[in-house]
Amino acid sequence: MKKGDRVMLILYRRVEYWTAMLALHRIGALPIPSPSLLTTKDIVSRVNYAKISCVICEDTLADRVEAARDECPGLKTLVQLDGEPAEGWESYASVMADGAPDFPRGQDAPGGNDPMVIFFSSGTTGLPKMVLHRFDYPVSHFTTGAHWHDIEPGDLHLTLSDTGWAKSVWGKFYGQWMAGGAVFVWDFRGKFEPGQLLDIISEHKITTFCAPPTVYRFLVREDLSGWDLSNLRHCTTAGELLNESVFLGWKEATGLPIYEGYGQTETTLQIATFKFMEPKPGSIGKPVPGWDIALLDETGAPVPKGEEGEICIRIDKPVLGLFEGYMDEPEKTASVKFDGWYHTGDKAWEDEDGFLWFMGRTDDLIKSSGYRIGPFEVESALITHEAVVEAAVTGVPDPVRGMAVKATVVLAAGFEGSDDLTKSIQAHVKSVTAPYKYPRIVEYVAELPKTISGKIKRKEIREADMKKYQ
Repeated sequence: MKKGDRVMLILYRRVEYWTAMLALHRIGALPIPSPSLLTTKDIVSRVNYAKISCVICEDTLADRVEAARDECPGLKTLVQLDGEPAEGWESYASVMADGAPDFPRGQDAPGGNDPMVIFFSSGTTGLPKMVLHRFDYPVSHFTTGAHWHDIEPGDLHLTLSDTGWAKSVWGKFYGQWMAGGAVFVWDFRGKFEPGQLLDIISEHKITTFCAPPTVYRFLVREDLSGWDLSNLRHCTTAGELLNESVFLGWKEATGLPIYEGYGQTETTLQIATFKFMEPKPGSIGKPVPGWDIALLDETGAPVPKGEEGEICIRIDKPVLGLFEGYMDEPEKTASVKFDGWYHTGDKAWEDEDGFLWFMGRTDDLIKSSGYRIGPFEVESALITHEAVVEAAVTGVPDPVRGMAVKATVVLAAGFEGSDDLTKSIQAHVKSVTAPYKYPRIVEYVAELPKTISGKIKRKEIREADMKKYQ
């Protein structure tokens, strides 16, 4: 591998991921962290699309890569962890054993404006894009580690994230090390078990913790008094809406608030609630220093407080932590970076105290009877009903309202969908949020369609709905 080569990493949460990432940074090759759930078809598509020349993967995943090999003419080098490599593959252990004991920086050593890492976006509304960051990217994560995660020298930090996504470097890499903390790695595979996670936090005396709101929802359903969480002193969350009941339940059980944050694969931490702020459950916080953020309407004008607008970042000056662009796709970059702003595609509104409240993707907003309804706020109300484990809210065509609010619901064990339960859920939503937001249609499903990063694919639900409700 040499400077500029693109390398797909399909590795679990294990030390080899950190070794490989650092080694590739050192020579200037571009790592592309990738999730273990990729199929052979996915691998063919991404390897050819991204012009990847090397794959480093687990032995348990090598068959998928091998099956893709004949359709990937640019794929030259294959490296396998563990097991006996097939013909044409390198052994990771042998490569490491053959390495020199030192590696001095050469004259062409990477840094500065050189490309550093590529992440595939999760692709909730289309094909994944290649998000390119340069070597000034890691330093922007110092804010994430030191000030949002509140890491101090000697802390032991656990972020619950797969290594195949940008969140892994948000919470398990650059910022935490720069803040002087140690990264704790729990290499669990298969189904998530909340009791096992609580065992880990208790046994290993984790001091700072970050997880998606869904994880906290599972944790507060446990009897938390059965675990010693006394070493835990700071908790954060990002990725979706944090429900107020979960926030209050966690705080009551542990004495700790949960500090929310917001960012994208294309950015580092843009908006956050820091430890010196009083958290407002459900709010993503305030703009992070260094990010000039405004909420803009469709004409590019700032919206008044209380009205929703698109989260936009001023880019007429360099912004530390903002992506360079979508690799090899200048037209897609130009579609989000224009007129001096980067357009995130996400909507929010600002309250009288300057706190921002996330509403969802611009494509996800529902226009019903003149109202604009964000799916997150309805989902937040839905999941406080005892029967609801997960929910996705979309709009369906309605001859009177234009669009009607529809909830696609996964029920908790012991509940079955019925007219009476639907009425109960609808009444509950009316009681906890504005009545006009309640779902007029409730559909019960075994599971929600999601991307391989775990994000709900509302577009897929909307497309299925269009066939049902035309």
